[in-house]
Amino acid sequence: MASLAESLAKNFSFSSFKKAEDLKKRIWFTLMVLVVYRFGTYIPLPGINPGVISDFAKSHANSLFGILDMFSGGAMGRMTVFSLNIMPYISASIIIQLLTAMSPQLTALKKDGESGRRKINQYTRYSAVLLALIQGYGISVGLERIISHSGPAVIDPGMVFRFTTMTSLTGGTLFIMWLGEQISARGIGNGSSIIIYSGIVANLPAALFNTFAMGKQGAISVMALVVLLSLVVTVIAFIVFMEKAVRKIPIQYPKRQTMANMPASQQNTHLPLKLNNAGVIPPIFASSILLLPATISGFVSVNPDSIFGKIANSFSHGKPLYMIFFLISIVFFAYFYTAIMFDPKDTADNLKKSGSYIPGIRPGDSTADYIDTILLKLTSIGALYLCAICILPEVILSQVALPFYFGGTSLLIVVNTSIDTMNQFQSHLLAQQYEGLFKRGKAKGLI
Repeated sequence: MASLAESLAKNFSFSSFKKAEDLKKRIWFTLMVLVVYRFGTYIPLPGINPGVISDFAKSHANSLFGILDMFSGGAMGRMTVFSLNIMPYISASIIIQLLTAMSPQLTALKKDGESGRRKINQYTRYSAVLLALIQGYGISVGLERIISHSGPAVIDPGMVFRFTTMTSLTGGTLFIMWLGEQISARGIGNGSSIIIYSGIVANLPAALFNTFAMGKQGAISVMALVVLLSLVVTVIAFIVFMEKAVRKIPIQYPKRQTMANMPASQQNTHLPLKLNNAGVIPPIFASSILLLPATISGFVSVNPDSIFGKIANSFSHGKPLYMIFFLISIVFFAYFYTAIMFDPKDTADNLKKSGSYIPGIRPGDSTADYIDTILLKLTSIGALYLCAICILPEVILSQVALPFYFGGTSLLIVVNTSIDTMNQFQSHLLAQQYEGLFKRGKAKGLI
């Protein structure tokens, strides 16, 4: 069966894709949903001054505001109904996952099968609504405090504007959540990742145009542009290599009698452990936490000579203190999130229940300790990899003032989502070829 799968995988062609009607419908559905999403990123919030918002976005491009604007596909910079994007849902998912690891009730609910997972998903949605309301209120208050040389950002501030902003942003988040679920169910790829991916990719042409315009104006030398583009290509290739890297732990199943008068066969397989189990969560969390002081000082009038002003300036993008704590935060979240998502004890118990074992390792606690040791080494390498990917572009971008779209976090998201989507694409195409093979076998009477 494995050799058959490899043979089918090697014979992928455009003609086989043309016959995959279900796959084509999924791709078209995903594209249409993304068109609807991109249209929503241009619907502005009621009662704001777009010119003032645009000036504020340009002056705070290197703060948390710039990162959120990147994740929202430019919606935050235009202050539209999709400004919060799907980030409240992602934050709620992470919070629920952390609570699940610490709460025995949620842990039991997670192990309760499909009904338990539905309840946890329901809790996640309720938490996302609560976070969206809180963030929406914070944004409305922050918008009322923005005043530029052309006037205030809010035309008529007050409780009516705050309520309207809260409901508009929360409704936009709920609609994006629904779009993401539709992509996951009826499209191709993970809906949440595809939406963030589309927002980053949609603004890449503008980022490239601005970069080349800076080169044409002399703000960046031609040699620096060549080096930067070469670095981006190298980083992408390195990310692909590291994201596909796995440690295969050999697993042996007990011998089974296949047919009468035939010797029992022993099945061998492996347990794949990814080098980077935490994905893009550590850089996203680290960036958001470290840029929070600078962002608060941007929304609130803070004296630069005050203690909070000095702290915010020290943690601003590109500063040495920011870089140091950025690395420490990435390492911390890499270990923490991996420990939450993967439990060696559960894996060892499942292997023991099925009668499987790792050659040379006793089942039970010894297997759990062995897997935990390997996972610790892999997480250490993965954390160093994330630090290298994120900090090197950050150092360079801080010197030449390029947008976040060329940073390590954005490249990680784009590459990871592309790999996951291509894997699903190949899985659908492989399933279609299997289906055609079985139909031909039945027609010939072989099955």
